[in-house]
Amino acid sequence: MLIPRIITAIALLAVLLPALFAGTPQPFALVTLLLIVAGCWEWGRLNGLSSQAALLSGVVVGGCLAAAWWRGSVEALAGSGVMPAALERATWLVVTTVWVLGSAYLIRAGVGQWTNVARPLRLILGWLLLAVTWWAMARARVVGINFLLSLMVLVWVADVAAYFGGRAWGNRKLAASISPGKTWAGAYSGLVGVLVLAAVWMQVDHYGWVDSPSVFSVLYDRHPVLMVVGVLFLVTMAVVGDLMESLVKRSVGVKDSSGLLPGHGGVLDRVDALLPVLPMGMMLVTV
Repeated sequence: MLIPRIITAIALLAVLLPALFAGTPQPFALVTLLLIVAGCWEWGRLNGLSSQAALLSGVVVGGCLAAAWWRGSVEALAGSGVMPAALERATWLVVTTVWVLGSAYLIRAGVGQWTNVARPLRLILGWLLLAVTWWAMARARVVGINFLLSLMVLVWVADVAAYFGGRAWGNRKLAASISPGKTWAGAYSGLVGVLVLAAVWMQVDHYGWVDSPSVFSVLYDRHPVLMVVGVLFLVTMAVVGDLMESLVKRSVGVKDSSGLLPGHGGVLDRVDALLPVLPMGMMLVTV
């Protein structure tokens, strides 16, 4: 599994990095839109649709997003013309509320409760959350590469720190019935790791070597306490995003969301923690 995993990672980076660092946001928006279409296909299959129906759903969601993009540009879609600022802020707040309340209920209820939710509601809610995630990525990329990277690296550092912290000190399980590998020690380690990351990243921002302030600097400039609370919130929701995808997969008895990414599973397996973090990061810096 190691060789396919490495090859897939190299191939993804070969596509994503040039798109991310392109002179305009459009290439990154296009590449991530294709990933969201794939994620919508996976979501349909996880919730009982045939492969053909799931693919159609992905195309429809992608088409709707492309149509919104076509109305102006990524810049316009991301808050400078197509959508008034007040409506944009309200959207981030609503999505954040859905994530917090919905995940709290489902994680508390357990794996068995997922299939009791009406399938049309599961499908529509998932597709909408995936669509908003793409919009949040487009918005963050317009703000700046450094800003977008700070949100994404936050998730990755939290995951890596949680892995090593959990292996070193993890005894008490976080949610054993959903994800047996997660521990409270891992969660605390992830938070500490991201706080260290924030301190280092803000120093880089301070010297002006970047195209935009990071999410850490934006929050710190408002109030240092807000930065710490914001990091705690984002790290917590990164864990929640991971747990929610694990809950869905366990409810239908599959290990991966698909086999699209050899060695890595599916698109949802790679972006699960980003799904709540990206819109919530936008909420924190705009509301």
